[in-house]
Amino acid sequence: MTEQEKSNENDCSEVEASEVQSRDENYSGSCDGCSLEKEQEDNENNDCSSNMEGEIHDVVREDEIGKENEEDDEFESRFDMFYDSNGASSEDDNFSSYGESPTENEDSPTLPPKKRYQNFSMSGPKGNLEVLQLEMSSIDLAVGQRYESKDDLERRLKLLTVRYRFDFDVETSTPTSYVVKCWVDGCLWRVRAFTQGESPTFYVRIYDSNHTCPCTERSNRSRQATPDILGELYKNFLGDVGPAVRLTSVGIAITKQCGVKMDYWKSHQTLKFAREIDEGTPMCGFESLPSYLYMIRRANPSTVTRLHIDELGRFMYVFLAFGASVNGFPFMRKVVAVNGTFLNGKYKGTLLTALAHDGNFQIFPIAFAVVDTENGFSWHWFFTQLKLLIPDDEGLAIISDWHNSIGKAIRNVYPLTARGICTYHLYKNILGRYKGKDVFCLVKKAARCFRMSDFTTIFEEIEVVTSALHGYLQRADVRLWTRVHFPGERYNLMTTNIVESMNRALSNARGLNIVRILESIRVMMTRWLAERREDARLQPTTLTRGVEKLLHGRVTACRDLMVQRIDDHHTEVKYGSSGKYLNVVNLEERKCTCRRFEREKLPCVHAIAAAEYNNVCRISLCSPYYNSAYLVSAYAESARPADSAQPVPEIVANQPCLPPYIRQQPGRPKKNRMKSALEVALQNKRPRKEHTWSRCKQSGHNTKTCPM
Repeated sequence: MTEQEKSNENDCSEVEASEVQSRDENYSGSCDGCSLEKEQEDNENNDCSSNMEGEIHDVVREDEIGKENEEDDEFESRFDMFYDSNGASSEDDNFSSYGESPTENEDSPTLPPKKRYQNFSMSGPKGNLEVLQLEMSSIDLAVGQRYESKDDLERRLKLLTVRYRFDFDVETSTPTSYVVKCWVDGCLWRVRAFTQGESPTFYVRIYDSNHTCPCTERSNRSRQATPDILGELYKNFLGDVGPAVRLTSVGIAITKQCGVKMDYWKSHQTLKFAREIDEGTPMCGFESLPSYLYMIRRANPSTVTRLHIDELGRFMYVFLAFGASVNGFPFMRKVVAVNGTFLNGKYKGTLLTALAHDGNFQIFPIAFAVVDTENGFSWHWFFTQLKLLIPDDEGLAIISDWHNSIGKAIRNVYPLTARGICTYHLYKNILGRYKGKDVFCLVKKAARCFRMSDFTTIFEEIEVVTSALHGYLQRADVRLWTRVHFPGERYNLMTTNIVESMNRALSNARGLNIVRILESIRVMMTRWLAERREDARLQPTTLTRGVEKLLHGRVTACRDLMVQRIDDHHTEVKYGSSGKYLNVVNLEERKCTCRRFEREKLPCVHAIAAAEYNNVCRISLCSPYYNSAYLVSAYAESARPADSAQPVPEIVANQPCLPPYIRQQPGRPKKNRMKSALEVALQNKRPRKEHTWSRCKQSGHNTKTCPM
């Protein structure tokens, strides 16, 4: 290179550096700032100004020293140093479930420290496009920027190349220097960064931002447009990363703004990396799990947490029961529904849940656990921890599916407790093995009978129709799936549908890391407890709103019944004069020959008629679990968030918790479970044909009511 070419190159660098400085001064504060105090930055800048010339003398040409000395003198006046760390139906009585997806973390260290526009729409108004340009201008480089490591600088350069649609080659990459240039030969675009002293911090010393190569040529290569870089670009500047985001929307946004061709798999990987920036990686969730459990216990008294790891320090099981659930369960009916659902994150696993029904027919969460897999060991461990909250008792009932591991664990840990199985799972097995709509309806009636005589009649009819199904139901043990033979009290809970509803409420959280899963549960419980506490206080009636609605229909129906007293304690109630439907009610013992009063702990239609005839308060016939006062007491406490400002003891923070060993299967993980034969049949069920009258060709009436 001749002396004239060197002089022209130096002049060009000085002009470009001054242009960058002017642009940066007009846009100060738009990039990520360093975490140090301002006074510390001033001291570092002064030290940098006094020592810069001697440090970089060995790595730059002599004809560039004069220009760099001028930059050192102006180093203190430049803007702040930059740091870039970079899814079952049921016939149970009324209940409802609620749930939303987990909230996003709004304190991500990778975002600029100013307002973020995560809901940017590519088809939005012009104002959004202006905001987008303002946001993405913070990616640009400037002389004097500081990066804590070479990886941070390299990541910023990759974001810059993807944003402005070009590529670069690395000329020099050493522990103390990093020099890159445009990949097109002859182009003057280049960046030079060096360290200072023994510090690993890199400073941008030279930045020639203008390209002298054709635009069409420099945009022919995009090696830096990898999913991790595109994910960071999309998360910080282009769009949302919530569970409702579609992969096609991610690909369209990046293609329009960055000109990168996106296929379906690349869009999936990009969205995956973007969500990891916002939610954390699956591995970091296990590292922070001990600290999270400690902070949750400290924020919520009476909370029970258990963490079980193997001899190598790898995660196996975690158990969480909030103090609000522990202290609220005594006001619930003593029926617990348990089930497990798969997790679809990197490390898979299973989420085990234990739920109850409150007096207003709403889901009441008791305990949650994340285990490696659903087997006998994990269920035994789960019930062992649950027994600390709910002791074994003859008045307790546990409802689950047909899983053999659950039955074995209940027999070992809860020997006194009555175990029942979900009738919905029974129906699915019958539908898969035996055909016949009439037989299926008979099994359903037999499971829900209140009287032994009715069950015997229906069961004999099943034997006449198909002896194979009759034998299968006998082997299934009628004490598990029938209401009349059940040894304990299961009230109206015949299925585990409340657990399925809970799984549906947590469906968006099942792909997060383990800490975010538990935090999503905490957020959901905080919302539920607050809303239901306020709703319980506003209920004006003695009984809960759900019970009032249920009894309203029975009060209306009892007016057609004929009542006659037998003695001081017994009352005869019948429908019509024939006496075919006759029942005897004992209000003192709260029994009726229909057995509904005894099983549900709510007055049946016959008991209501007898109470009205004998001037007995019908509210006194209900179990206290259905009182509004019990509902207020059940939701008296709340689930509080962890206080991250409080220090965590070193013994807890340093507790090892490594991710479990897994074998990652190829392809994208499946998020939807395989549907059973019953669910497929219900989806493919044809709607009932609506008949029309032949004269007017219209529906909704018959011959007598036809307007023609």
